[in-house]
Order: sequence, then structure tokens, then C-alpha cells
Amino acid sequence: MSGHSKWNNIKRKKEAADGAKAKVFTKIGREMAVCVKEGGGDPNNNAKLRDLIAKAKANNVPNDNIDRIIKKAMGDSDKTNYEANVYEGYGPGGVAVIVETLTDNKNRTAGDIRHYFDKFGGNLGTTGCVSFMFSEKGIIILENTGLDEDKVMEDIFDLGASDFSMNEEEVEIETEPNDVSKIAEALREKGYSVISAEAEKIPSNYTTLTDEEAVRKMNMLLEHLEDNDDIQNVYHNWEMPESDEEDE
Repeated sequence: MSGHSKWNNIKRKKEAADGAKAKVFTKIGREMAVCVKEGGGDPNNNAKLRDLIAKAKANNVPNDNIDRIIKKAMGDSDKTNYEANVYEGYGPGGVAVIVETLTDNKNRTAGDIRHYFDKFGGNLGTTGCVSFMFSEKGIIILENTGLDEDKVMEDIFDLGASDFSMNEEEVEIETEPNDVSKIAEALREKGYSVISAEAEKIPSNYTTLTDEEAVRKMNMLLEHLEDNDDIQNVYHNWEMPESDEEDE
């Protein structure tokens, strides 16, 4: 799943400095606030909120923080309205990049994104310029607590999942985008520990960078995009070298 998985991006940050962890908390909190305003603050009646709470807990967001975000979003005093926008462009060497944002100031966010692309050898394009290279899939991550692979396979395919991969730490499951919350909830009911359950954009092909300067600039572009609080998700089709993934 190299080059696109938001979970892997979050996981790398999870092991980073406190400042990076705080940014992850901010992004998840903003997403939860929008979710509560759209679907209510009761996770029993809001499947997406359940998924976001699971993701927050997997990233060590304290329960008090989660409760505070939900209560604030439900209250009349919270006048902050976040707008969702998607930006598309090319990074160094023609790497396709999609940026999803939640912002209370679209002009500020658009200016920041354009600046990052210009500074690090890319160019921001028009809507649709790279999205045709990606397909949307539901991605569910389970914690591998000594799971039996045959039992996992039987359970997930019975529930309608399309594919899965498994390592010592986690199980990554592919579903139809609209089925992700339903299947995640069914897995919870079966006793699985769901770490993350979201629709993600998967590239149909990958771009390899061989020039050292292009690799440096691409890493810097991704770093700046992921460090911006207004930016929720960054998807790309760069076939990242293993060493780069580990170093980030």
C-alpha cells in the first residue's frame, strides 16, 4: 500500500515529537467536529463518529479531549464552520498529489498550498487533473492481537470485504467506500480491535523518482502539507523508497 496510506502517515507521526502528535490531535478533532455537526454527537447513531473515535484512541487522544470536542461541536457556542475542499497538482518529477482540506479560511489555505507546490518544484493544477489516476476504496485497519489468518479471512469476506493483507502488527482490509463503516462495526461486534476505518484514494499506478534533488523536494512538499493544520489528507502516487518511509 506504499505511497498513499493515510494510516501510515499518521502512524509515522505517532512516533514523532510531541509537536507532531499535537497536529494529529488537531486534525482528528477538526474532522470529529464536522462529523458531529452533520450527524449528531451520539456514536451509537453516527457510524462515522464511531470510526473517528476509534482513530483518535489509536493515536492516544485522551478520552477527556474526545468528549470535549464532541460537546463543543454539539453546543450553540461553537460558531466555527469548516469547509471541505480538494486540491490537485503535480509534485517534482510529475508525482500526482491530491490534498483534502477542512478550513475556516479557504483563501489562506489555498494560498499556503500553492506556495508549497511552487516552493518545492511542483505545480497546483485544476480540479480533475490527477484524480482520474486514483480510485476510492474503504480501508480498515485492525490491530493484530495474535489473530488467526484463516479466521480473519473467513470473517472479512463473509462481511463483504474485497481484499486484505496482514503483518505482525496490523491487518489492512479493502472494502467498497460506502461499506467501510458498516463492515468496521460488524468487525467490532465480532471482537476485533478496529484502529482506523475510512475511505481513501488509491493510485492506479506509481511514479518513481531517481533524482536526489527531486526526492528531497518531494519529501519537503509532503512534510509541509502534512504539517498544515488545515490539511486533513494527502494522497500521492510516489513509490517511496523503504528508507524514506522509515526516516519520515
